[in-house]
Amino acid sequence: MSTPVRKTRWLRTIQAVLWSFVGLRKNSEYQQDIEKLNPFHIIGVAIVAAMLFVFGLIALVHWVVVQPTGL
Repeated sequence: MSTPVRKTRWLRTIQAVLWSFVGLRKNSEYQQDIEKLNPFHIIGVAIVAAMLFVFGLIALVHWVVVQPTGL
Protein backbone atom coordinates (compact mmCIF):
# COMPACT_ATOMS: atom_id res chain seq x y z
CA MET A 1 0.00 0.00 0.00
CA SER A 2 1.46 3.37 -0.97
CA THR A 3 1.11 6.70 0.77
CA PRO A 4 -1.28 9.10 -1.02
CA VAL A 5 0.35 12.10 -2.66
CA ARG A 6 -0.34 15.27 -0.72
CA LYS A 7 -1.55 18.02 -3.00
CA THR A 8 -1.95 21.45 -1.57
CA ARG A 9 -2.12 25.08 -2.47
CA TRP A 10 0.83 27.28 -1.66
CA LEU A 11 -1.47 29.89 -0.15
CA ARG A 12 -2.72 27.42 2.45
CA THR A 13 0.86 26.47 3.31
CA ILE A 14 1.87 30.12 3.70
CA GLN A 15 -1.17 30.76 5.86
CA ALA A 16 -0.38 27.80 8.11
CA VAL A 17 3.23 28.91 8.56
CA LEU A 18 2.27 32.50 9.36
CA TRP A 19 -0.30 31.38 11.92
CA SER A 20 2.36 29.17 13.45
CA PHE A 21 4.72 32.14 13.75
CA VAL A 22 2.01 34.04 15.61
CA GLY A 23 1.18 31.00 17.75
CA LEU A 24 -2.59 31.12 17.31
CA ARG A 25 -3.94 27.85 15.91
CA LYS A 26 -7.00 25.78 16.63
CA ASN A 27 -6.28 22.12 17.21
CA SER A 28 -8.75 21.14 14.49
CA GLU A 29 -6.97 23.34 11.93
CA TYR A 30 -3.63 21.92 13.03
CA GLN A 31 -4.93 18.39 12.43
CA GLN A 32 -6.18 19.37 8.96
CA ASP A 33 -2.78 20.85 8.14
CA ILE A 34 -1.04 17.63 9.18
CA GLU A 35 -3.29 15.63 6.87
CA LYS A 36 -3.20 17.93 3.84
CA LEU A 37 0.05 19.92 3.77
CA ASN A 38 3.37 18.71 2.43
CA PRO A 39 6.04 18.90 5.15
CA PHE A 40 8.74 19.91 2.65
CA HIS A 41 6.62 22.84 1.50
CA ILE A 42 6.09 23.89 5.12
CA ILE A 43 9.83 23.80 5.82
CA GLY A 44 10.61 25.80 2.68
CA VAL A 45 7.98 28.45 3.38
CA ALA A 46 9.08 28.69 7.03
CA ILE A 47 12.72 29.25 6.06
CA VAL A 48 11.78 31.96 3.55
CA ALA A 49 9.41 33.64 6.05
CA ALA A 50 12.08 33.61 8.77
CA MET A 51 14.64 35.10 6.39
CA LEU A 52 12.20 37.84 5.34
CA PHE A 53 11.48 38.61 9.00
CA VAL A 54 15.18 38.88 9.87
CA PHE A 55 16.00 41.00 6.81
CA GLY A 56 13.00 43.21 7.59
CA LEU A 57 14.28 43.78 11.13
CA ILE A 58 17.76 44.55 9.82
CA ALA A 59 16.33 47.05 7.32
CA LEU A 60 14.20 48.69 10.04
CA VAL A 61 17.17 49.06 12.39
CA HIS A 62 19.33 50.41 9.56
CA TRP A 63 16.63 52.91 8.62
CA VAL A 64 16.26 54.10 12.24
CA VAL A 65 20.00 54.39 12.89
CA VAL A 66 20.92 56.12 9.61
CA GLN A 67 18.13 58.72 9.68
CA PRO A 68 19.51 62.18 8.79
CA THR A 69 19.24 64.61 11.66
CA GLY A 70 18.48 67.62 9.47
CA LEU A 71 20.58 69.97 11.56
